[in-house]
Amino acid sequence: MSGTSDAAVLVTSRSFGRAAPGLRRELEDAVAEVRYNELGRPLGPDELREALAGVDGVIAGVERFDDAAISAAPRLRAIARHGTGTDGVDLAAARRRGIVVTNTPGANSEAVAELAIGLMFALARRIPQQHAETRAGSWRAVQGVQLAGRTVGLLGLGRVGTAVARRAAALGCEVIGFDPAVAPGEARAMGARLATTEEVAAGADFLSLHLPVTSETVDLVDAGFLAAMRPCAYLVNTGRGELVVERDLLEALERGALAGAALDTLREEPPPPDHPLLGRDDVIVTPHAGAQTAEAGAAMGRLALDDLLAVLDGRPPRHPVELPDG
Repeated sequence: MSGTSDAAVLVTSRSFGRAAPGLRRELEDAVAEVRYNELGRPLGPDELREALAGVDGVIAGVERFDDAAISAAPRLRAIARHGTGTDGVDLAAARRRGIVVTNTPGANSEAVAELAIGLMFALARRIPQQHAETRAGSWRAVQGVQLAGRTVGLLGLGRVGTAVARRAAALGCEVIGFDPAVAPGEARAMGARLATTEEVAAGADFLSLHLPVTSETVDLVDAGFLAAMRPCAYLVNTGRGELVVERDLLEALERGALAGAALDTLREEPPPPDHPLLGRDDVIVTPHAGAQTAEAGAAMGRLALDDLLAVLDGRPPRHPVELPDG
């Protein structure tokens, strides 16, 4: 098996090395060839398959590494996700081909949590709307709501959910959360009270999603879920677009069953220009920017690079993703 010195690596993550340019130089010094995504957007399926031909490892962004893509790379030995989520990687296909998949747990937790709280403030005080109106010549103050004293509901109390809970509690919010892997004492330590999914939906003024995409969570926020929320409530999604049925969210907003939503991730990224949620004043959309801080970028890049080079060098990575049997 070849090591790092004669390996070819594809970097599809557009933010790898942006905050720490030395990481790119380190990668280029360690391997024979580095190919970067220079398109300014995620690679499409055909583009990804073509780019994967002849590479031994990938520092992966948000592209879909499905069975077809993985099959196009017979030399591929490592997929190092520049981020936490691995729902875009066909883990079963990776296992069948002996490919090691890694991720960067915890590297972007603080950054994503800060964006989630920021989006809550933006919704509560209608900051984007007031900014746009002021730039257009208006000088009209729009009444909002305070976060202090409101109930923040969290679905998922992992690293990001925990960080959001602590911030929300410090702001004077009541925090309720659902996570079957968290004990009541752990929830209390982060300033939260455990509740069922139904209780979180019904009780939250601001409901923030921090769940992975699984067969149990995909399409979780559908018409029934939204109907259970308070009409004055706001939805915040800095998790995954697949958690939300967007047409159901649109219908809920149109009939006034929800006060607004802030979405850092959509099912199709980037969205088409005519995406119906983009034109609404009660919806804030950001371009999957949760991890985009200098600090998170440097931490993710360090972890992804170290694990990629370890696998290519025949050493065990620090953060391997468990692959399914079969």
